[in-house]
Amino acid sequence: MRLINKVALMTGGNSGIGRATALLFAQEGAKVALTGRDEERGKRVAEEIRKASGTAIFIRSDVRIADDCRQAVDKTLRQFGRLDILFNNAGVFYPHTVVDCPEEEWNLTIDVNLKGTYLMSRFALPAMIAQGSGVIINNASGWGIVGGNEAASYCASKGGVVLLTKAMAIDHGRQGIRVNCLCPGDVDTPMLSADAKLRGMEWKDYLAEASNRPLGRIGTPGEIARAALFLASGDSSFMTGAVLVVDGGGTAD
Repeated sequence: MRLINKVALMTGGNSGIGRATALLFAQEGAKVALTGRDEERGKRVAEEIRKASGTAIFIRSDVRIADDCRQAVDKTLRQFGRLDILFNNAGVFYPHTVVDCPEEEWNLTIDVNLKGTYLMSRFALPAMIAQGSGVIINNASGWGIVGGNEAASYCASKGGVVLLTKAMAIDHGRQGIRVNCLCPGDVDTPMLSADAKLRGMEWKDYLAEASNRPLGRIGTPGEIARAALFLASGDSSFMTGAVLVVDGGGTAD
């Protein structure tokens, strides 16, 4: 129960890494508010948590829209009275080079992955500053550190998340707020299978290519959730501005 009496708000909490993290945080004692654009899936995850004797609400929200982000924070505070953990997890991916990336796709990727992190943090930080404590976890990517093929907008957005994390850690550390960054490698999520389809690859061929790393496999959402739990809990109490890579050795190869 490492998060007992804590309140966690997470974006993109209705599938993949977000869902796994919501379930784990609730198991560890947190009251969870999860957001997403798919209301049906989000309500299912919240109900899953409640059936396991946890506490959770779903808030329909689009991280690209400032008013949605403000309302997500406000509803969390009204429901639970405080906000201890923000997990900026919502993200999108499209496989294109700069040459063939449509401007609309570039804007969408930057808005969801980078601007969404900024907006949610902007509205969550005042509550954390007022209570003198808080943890923000930004979900970036190994490709925000080393880059990747046919992923120009994604790499740009996630590289921005990495350095935004460091800037926020510097600005808010003395206010009792820790800000760290997760950088997963390939993880078995709907985003990964969608990438395979967009690249015109069979799933088995995609997996074979994605597994070409020291540990010889892709990761699971639960493995990333446990890394997020470490950053959310007191186990990482002397960490801020850090980039925690969880990628099976992909960036080391």
